[in-house]
Amino acid sequence: MDKAKVLITKCPVCEGDIEIPSDAIHGEIVSCPDCGTMFEVGTINEEGVVLKQVEVQGEDWGE
Repeated sequence: MDKAKVLITKCPVCEGDIEIPSDAIHGEIVSCPDCGTMFEVGTINEEGVVLKQVEVQGEDWGE
């Protein structure tokens, strides 16, 4: 069975390796396995992958 190809980029927060599936699409959410920060996949090109940190909004629980 062939292993799916992945692109590896560095986490801008902790410098850990983030594996991006080669079939990832713009807007897909990935997370750093080391620090847990979530990122939105931006541009994927020959230079690598551009990641944008996702702003996580807390629940207001009706307050």
